[in-house]
Amino acid sequence: MTGTFSKGATLVSLIILSGRPGAGKSTLARTLARHIGATSIRVDTIEQTMRDAGIELVVGDEGYRIACAVAGENLRLGRRVIADSVNPIAETRRAWHAVAEQAAVAYLDIEVVCSDAMEHRRRVETRVSDIAGLRMPTWDEVVAREYHPWSGNRLVVDTSEAGIDECVEEILRVARGDG
Repeated sequence: MTGTFSKGATLVSLIILSGRPGAGKSTLARTLARHIGATSIRVDTIEQTMRDAGIELVVGDEGYRIACAVAGENLRLGRRVIADSVNPIAETRRAWHAVAEQAAVAYLDIEVVCSDAMEHRRRVETRVSDIAGLRMPTWDEVVAREYHPWSGNRLVVDTSEAGIDECVEEILRVARGDG
């Protein structure tokens, strides 16, 4: 496991959680945010709110763009931010890095995975959305969804091998530079 920190910074202010739906990102984000008092920004919440307001998602990156803007504002206020999104392609990953660089803060990339395919499928098929109106993807949609392999360093957290509290402790060790 390797962590990615932005150059010249020692304290991680932006924790970027990425991974397929059902891997455990949002559960980790909520737990981590409560633990360290960070602001959690979830792209699913933004996109569903846009749909509820009758705003059509045309390009597909609108939710990410709004999330990045809100994250940047919070980082400039001195807040720690946890970004919660699938973050499936290099462009969205670079966008989060740019937010940290513009705010002159350190970031940590984390890919959240559930390496046990049966457990991952069970989670996807049995979970209930905590966002009113959000339609959860089917297992077939999760598997078929565009998700590019990572080319850079990141911390890989496997939620099928450890409980949420253990995963949070691992993230905090790396975020503090202890791991």
